[in-house]
Amino acid sequence: MKTFKEISTQALFETNRQSDDSIIIDSRPIAAYNGWPLQGEQRGGHIPGAKSIPLQWTHYMDWIEVLEEKNITKERPLIIYGYNREDSIHMAEKLVDLGFHDLAIYSHFVEEWSANPNLPLHKLPKFKHLVYPEWVNKLIHNGQPPLYENEDYVICHSHYDYIEDYHNGHIPGAIPVDTNSLESTETWNRRPAEELRKTLQDLGIRYDTTVVIYGRFSSPVFDGNPFPGKSAGHLGALRSAAIMLYAGVKDIRILNGGLTSWKTEGYELSNTPSEPTPVHDFGIDIPAHPEYMIDTPSAKQLLTSDKGELVSIRSWEEFIGNRSGYHYIDQKGRIPGAIFGNCGSDAYHMENYRNFDHTMREYQEIETTWKEVGITPDKQLAFYCGTGWRGSEAFWNAWLMGWPNISVYDGGWFEWCADPDNPVETGIPESAQDIRSVNTNYQINI
Repeated sequence: MKTFKEISTQALFETNRQSDDSIIIDSRPIAAYNGWPLQGEQRGGHIPGAKSIPLQWTHYMDWIEVLEEKNITKERPLIIYGYNREDSIHMAEKLVDLGFHDLAIYSHFVEEWSANPNLPLHKLPKFKHLVYPEWVNKLIHNGQPPLYENEDYVICHSHYDYIEDYHNGHIPGAIPVDTNSLESTETWNRRPAEELRKTLQDLGIRYDTTVVIYGRFSSPVFDGNPFPGKSAGHLGALRSAAIMLYAGVKDIRILNGGLTSWKTEGYELSNTPSEPTPVHDFGIDIPAHPEYMIDTPSAKQLLTSDKGELVSIRSWEEFIGNRSGYHYIDQKGRIPGAIFGNCGSDAYHMENYRNFDHTMREYQEIETTWKEVGITPDKQLAFYCGTGWRGSEAFWNAWLMGWPNISVYDGGWFEWCADPDNPVETGIPESAQDIRSVNTNYQINI
């Protein structure tokens, strides 16, 4: 085992306070980074400014892409901390093998930093709605997962018109949820209130039911595949979750990373179907949160507002009009005045919003990227894509960060371009001359 210099709590505090050139790396699981107290620490969260690189990633990640994405270079000093000294040293050894040389270890996070209320910790504001596999496993085995007090829950395995995906293996006790039951197969917008009420009641979901939702990730192939969305199960789960939140479900828990994270932790899948237990009353009027979904008239108003932005969560090729993004949409181009929010490579991928293991990307990275193009929490924001899936995932990022005035423009490009009176632009807008399509595609199949 190599020897590394140790840094004290006081020295790290001074380094952090002075914002020097050092990079702090948090090697704990991403759930701990987001705020979950996984090892009994008195306060959850991470040291301000720390970059999240879970030690688990080192077994299968592409180091070069991850380090470049997080702007971690060999010229800058590194300080590594985790739950214990051994894990930090293990991470440091891997970095030394890559040519890093100026490294230090901080070994007192739990007993000193977390235990001292005078030392700052940052966390994802609504981290409890982004759960991890062990949390779900405790739930289904009659344990008591942290930050959960409800007795009524439903676990939803999301799919798009592809029940075989559920039968191929799901979390034990999960019920299948077809995205078509929540959105129209003609407009791809959310279904009317009464239809949503029936769907949710048939699924056994009231407004006060805890809903745990996830999907399976696979890599959809656009060319030659008439239904690539059938492979984007976890993306569909986030679309379903957004509609449920709009309807009024108070406690939605997204399994971070979807079924991939469940399998990575070694938990078993079930092939035994589970039937929902319908309820007779949702409990409140639908929609309880109409502000979370807007339609075309409101989108047009937002485009004229100096306090709001319509954010295009589409690929660069879609944004500049080189392709429509969908087999069933002929019109190419963008909504004039929309800001480029950059999903990733195409209509069925969200690489730029996810880590390579399909968990949600470090939230400060999303926030920084958005800020560079004018997407900030002080504005009224509506995220859109082609039909609502990618826009819903971006919406969830903002919602988990606690941004107050956010919505999904439900009609999106599909509805906008269907009206010949609506203006359309192509090419690179002057406001985006310096933007390039950055596809941080370091995904793998686990």
